[in-house]
Amino acid sequence: MRYTLFENQKDTVILVARILLMVLFVMFGWSKLTGFSGTVAYMTSTGAPAPELSAAIAVVMEFVVGIALLVGFYTRPLALLLALYTLGTAIIGHHYWNMTGAVQYDNMIHFYKNISIMGGLLLLCVTGAGKYSIDRR
Repeated sequence: MRYTLFENQKDTVILVARILLMVLFVMFGWSKLTGFSGTVAYMTSTGAPAPELSAAIAVVMEFVVGIALLVGFYTRPLALLLALYTLGTAIIGHHYWNMTGAVQYDNMIHFYKNISIMGGLLLLCVTGAGKYSIDRR
């Protein structure tokens, strides 16, 4: 049996999925941009290499690429790029294997949250942005 409900609404579901995937990136990318000095301080505290450059990359990846994916612009390559960025942030920012106690558990949740988000981004890379996107035009 085919799922005709989703098949008939495939492009709408892809649009909703893009919006839901990008809410996190756009919100936190905006907060990193508007609180840039705090972002640099956070990058320093996590041991990110070149904290100012890392903060700038975070803003571009989360806010700029997030907006591009939200509107469906260069969806396939940018979804792949954001998936790789998300893996990097998981490894650099949530290295739970070096921690103990509640901090370890909290970072393990965030690490695997990033891995799960990568799954959605890779799926977006394969499916494309759908009909309701700049890519489609």
